[in-house]
Amino acid sequence: MIFSSVASATMNVAVITDPSGQDPNGCAAGSQSFASNMFQSTFIFSQEHKMALLSGGEGTSDVRVAAIISALTQLQANGTPEQVVSVAPGFEGIRLMAVNPTSGIAVGGDFDVYVVTVDNSSGIKVQPASGGIASVPAGTRGAIIHLRNSEGNPKSGTADRVRLQTAMNMGKMIRDGYPATTIVSKAFEEVAKDSGENRGGGAINLVSGVTTGDMFTPEQLNTKGYEMDKPYSKVSSTGWSIGFPEANNYQVSPVDGSPLTTIYAYDALRSAITVSSDNPSVSVYGSDKKGLSEATSDVVSASVTRNGYDPVKITASINRAIDSGTLVGVEHISTSDLNVKENIKAVGVYYTSVSNGRTAPQWNLPIDSQIFNVLGNIQTVIGILLILLALFRSTLIKSFFRRR
Repeated sequence: MIFSSVASATMNVAVITDPSGQDPNGCAAGSQSFASNMFQSTFIFSQEHKMALLSGGEGTSDVRVAAIISALTQLQANGTPEQVVSVAPGFEGIRLMAVNPTSGIAVGGDFDVYVVTVDNSSGIKVQPASGGIASVPAGTRGAIIHLRNSEGNPKSGTADRVRLQTAMNMGKMIRDGYPATTIVSKAFEEVAKDSGENRGGGAINLVSGVTTGDMFTPEQLNTKGYEMDKPYSKVSSTGWSIGFPEANNYQVSPVDGSPLTTIYAYDALRSAITVSSDNPSVSVYGSDKKGLSEATSDVVSASVTRNGYDPVKITASINRAIDSGTLVGVEHISTSDLNVKENIKAVGVYYTSVSNGRTAPQWNLPIDSQIFNVLGNIQTVIGILLILLALFRSTLIKSFFRRR
């Protein structure tokens, strides 16, 4: 933290559309800001407790870290969202928000929020709250959104209006049956466009346990994340994809000449955290090459649609895509490089980048498959899985050593 400027999420949002916890897209949350270093404030997630902890406020980084540690102590003791955030008022200028699909949403500390609830007769209630503790009770469909403007934001002064408007729109979407993952992505879009608090950040699907990972967080220490209201990638109907800014150089797929569709960041966020039987959530590890994640997702989704969650068939589809040039810059994979979770409609793909600047893979992979077995089972072994967008992300370490 010595080398890092203060990080602060200015938007925290959490939504529950299915308080029974059965809908795989029924609970989601996320953070964004105009500020730098959003990997410090995006979220921390406990896989065991199905609870996300979001942080923000205008307190210093060391105070925020102390507040987060206190909150995690409550979480590990099986605390409710209210109990987890109850520590926040003891830390000056700090805001904590906690959400669990069946236990509700709570925010504590220094905040200006709207609390949205939707009753069984589809009545919508939107109530303001400031400071202390505010919550959406267990068993209730609802949402909480915090929003303020960062210092230096050219749209300063818009937060109060946008916070209310976004809360009202979320209430309508909850009433109308949209999944929580879609509602969170729409909140990102509206806040980014209308308030200028538009830098990722990221989001998480709490029921299915899938996240945006490093898609939108800053690549360098003390810099801002991806602009959530800007184009993120271009994708062809046959699965080829490339991220911006490189996408500016392509109007059609270089593989088959098919047209490209521009995907905005808020839509990429929705796709990343929304799961379905024929559109699984796909996470990519081992390479940060732009466009690889989106292209892999398309290939895996096509395989699942044809053959179901068969690791052998998924592996074969990915390797064919590598051979055809749809997926570039990674080695062939084996079934041990996949982490397939049919129950939550999720697939993890563990790549090894090709070496020496090559794009085509070697046929004999110098990889011990046991490494991938271990990686694929980490989140089931560790009781509390901290998605390291929060404090000790590898990018921080790499950035530090590059600057030495």
